[in-house]
Amino acid sequence: MLLAAQPALAGTPESPTTPVKPLSATATKPKHASAAHLIEPKLVMSKIPGEGPVVALTFDACMGQTDARILDMLIDNKIPATIFVTARWLKRNPEPLARMLAHPDLFEIENHGENHVPAVDRPVNIYGIAAAGSPDAAAREVEAGAEAITLATGKRPTWFRGATAKYTKTSIQQIETMGFEIAGYSINGDGGSLLGASVTAKHFASARDGDVIIAHINQPSHAAGEGVVKGVMALRAKGYRFLLLRDRQETLTAKGF
Repeated sequence: MLLAAQPALAGTPESPTTPVKPLSATATKPKHASAAHLIEPKLVMSKIPGEGPVVALTFDACMGQTDARILDMLIDNKIPATIFVTARWLKRNPEPLARMLAHPDLFEIENHGENHVPAVDRPVNIYGIAAAGSPDAAAREVEAGAEAITLATGKRPTWFRGATAKYTKTSIQQIETMGFEIAGYSINGDGGSLLGASVTAKHFASARDGDVIIAHINQPSHAAGEGVVKGVMALRAKGYRFLLLRDRQETLTAKGF
């Protein structure tokens, strides 16, 4: 099994004639004892010789509104991004969703759950958020999110990223049994949208070939959004191309934890 994960910062489809290499993932356990049984998958794209540097931009839309600075930048510059949305966000953001759906080549809409509850099958608080707490509750969070996306877009999602991006091994197995791939990442671009603009921009600009970056597109009042825009444009200026997760999904290998 190919394991090609890189440490997270703390924080075009393949040509038929091009050798295809997969996305790969590993995970590490958090150091804090209160969540010692949780794991946080990391995901990178395997390098393809001659392809040039690529990154995958992924944005969580947890709840609340939409950061037009980020959405406008992606559309205006024709930069693809995978957007993980909750059912809560979908209810409040029909117009931004419509803009995304008008550009199916740029946006991949994937599952961030129903209510932004960590899809963890044990009672635990993660960053102050109570987890689903049982297998049944975790499954409801995942499936209700998928159903909301299917209703809003006409397409069932295939990737899942839970609130906080942390899981137990058994909840990962449950989610994958439900038909979803777990969307990890290798660079935390905006620290949960809590970082300043300059630090966020540096995190993005530090990306290497194959990195999967996580950030947020639902905090228009946070300074991090400005840094996201600057960081993405810096990568573009350096010659990076941007891929959707679906561009490599068919070659995804089994994950190691």
